Amino acid sequence: MTSEAVADQLAHYLEKCESELVRVMDFWLKHSHDEEFGGFFVCLGQDGKVYDETKYCWLQGRQVWTYSKMYNSIPRYHTDQVLNAAKKGGEFLMEHVKNPANNKCHFAVTRSGEPIKIQRTIFSECFYTIAMAELARATGETKYKTEAVAMMDQLQHWVMVDDSALGRPQLAGSPPVNSLAVAMIFIILVEELAHDDDALRAKYAPLEEWSLKQSMQHIQRNGKAVLEIVSADGKELPGCQGRLMNPGHAIETGWFLLQYAKRHDRRDLYDTIIQGFIIDPFQTGWDKEHGGIFYFLDADGLSPTQLEWDMKLWWPHCEALIAFMMVYRETREERYLDFFKQVWDYTFKHFVDPKHGEWFGYLTQEGRVKQNFKGGPFKGCFHVPRCLLMCAEIIREILEQ
Repeated sequence: MTSEAVADQLAHYLEKCESELVRVMDFWLKHSHDEEFGGFFVCLGQDGKVYDETKYCWLQGRQVWTYSKMYNSIPRYHTDQVLNAAKKGGEFLMEHVKNPANNKCHFAVTRSGEPIKIQRTIFSECFYTIAMAELARATGETKYKTEAVAMMDQLQHWVMVDDSALGRPQLAGSPPVNSLAVAMIFIILVEELAHDDDALRAKYAPLEEWSLKQSMQHIQRNGKAVLEIVSADGKELPGCQGRLMNPGHAIETGWFLLQYAKRHDRRDLYDTIIQGFIIDPFQTGWDKEHGGIFYFLDADGLSPTQLEWDMKLWWPHCEALIAFMMVYRETREERYLDFFKQVWDYTFKHFVDPKHGEWFGYLTQEGRVKQNFKGGPFKGCFHVPRCLLMCAEIIREILEQ
């Protein structure tokens, strides 16, 4: 394409990202606020009706981050309504989700904040951290940044020193492993917490480097596969657990790593990141018959044991859109715009709900809506608005250049 044609195409994507972001945010602003107890209703049906008052805490933290990020980034959302909702969500997290006795965060609580379930993982705490970090920027209140730093210190201790407080007994038949979900998340956590604070960036540089090393260990089979779980020393594990691939997760890791490499001027990492974490997982994970990105795959081509393996979920497509636009910005190679268009066309045809707003999250392999709710235990106000916001920001940067 000519440069003018590329600019026109990018301008079209920018306009669509901006208008779709308004539709998505309007859905959550209208339906999800709990004015009585604070925090957010996350279990919302297709039309926004609350079908369960349980508050899933991954999504409480993620929505506080999203609201704070929108408040800080887009004039349309720099409003008292958005800021007050974010603050009430943050206070709900501090008062009801975090257990001050051990710094663990509940996975689910009742509408009023009584604990229901706790996980022996670190992810509720990770989303608590990014919520507090971005809320601190939105409000200027130091107490939220203090909370974010304290939780990050706790997370660093759990993953680099001693995780016994998480309550996972070490069983003889289940040695320690390196999970991509844990490995990759600290690349983005350090970025979220410290991108405007040089002292914090220096403090958490060892954690960032640990995260990079752990993530790179998941590139296996001569660079042709990103395995979801490897041994603690970075080797392929036996059985179906060792062969498991999650293409969307690999792609998400890819753009986390690409941000890291750009920020640290690590051009030596670009080829591995772009080809190994983004292009290969996408091409392997794309359903050539029906379109869309498979949820799980087996590295040997066997049937994954996950019953939902062939479903198409919203969030891998969000991550692919971010990744391909980011790679295009770095390389200006037109083929990455072609990949972006491929994902864009499928996503806007199948996931977007033109009637009620927001996106469906779960499709069959053939692309039919499987579950029509807009929010649930793992889907909330996060992946879609983050995708649309980031794609718009990257496109603006490209057009300005």
